[in-house]
Amino acid sequence: MYTNAPDAHSAQLKAATREVGSVQIQNAGTLGGNLCNASPAADGVPALLSLEARVELRSESRTRVLPLSDFLLGPRRTALAAGEILSAVLIPDVSGQGGFLKLGARRYLVISIAMVAARIAVSEGRISAAALAVGACSPVACRLPDQEAALIGCPVAAAVSAIDAALILPVLAPIDDPRADAGYRQIAAVELLRRLVGDMTGAAR
Repeated sequence: MYTNAPDAHSAQLKAATREVGSVQIQNAGTLGGNLCNASPAADGVPALLSLEARVELRSESRTRVLPLSDFLLGPRRTALAAGEILSAVLIPDVSGQGGFLKLGARRYLVISIAMVAARIAVSEGRISAAALAVGACSPVACRLPDQEAALIGCPVAAAVSAIDAALILPVLAPIDDPRADAGYRQIAAVELLRRLVGDMTGAAR
């Protein structure tokens, strides 16, 4: 399994891989394994969604490519057919800088309460492209198309104030579990996005 992530635009993927499991797991695990496990809290998924990633699936008889969003069908469920393996993660050379934030009870060996990834491009002081994704707050990590659209054309200085819970929460479907309840996850996801966008753009909170 390989990935062709463009180095200049994959800061969110690098940050996410530093949060997976522990150092020992990071040294032995693979990105493909993180995806095929199909956990709602898989750290690599939001970062890859924000990078428009696709996955290459191979069997003896065929090779096919799917958007990552079509590959992940639900908790522990993927689009892998019998006899297929995930052979590659394909990432286009998309514009913008990336970032990733995760909320958990400790630094290592922790399942996320919520996590967010973003890719933002800026032109002439305004946001020209935005890709935002949230993990651990729905059966599958998801993009936020309405919030992304609201950021396009927004002055960089106003980017944080443009993050609107009303555009985010309808997309999410968090659960109550021993790590956090659904309401806390909703609050956390919005706050993490505001922090991340603020950090990436330098916009005041």
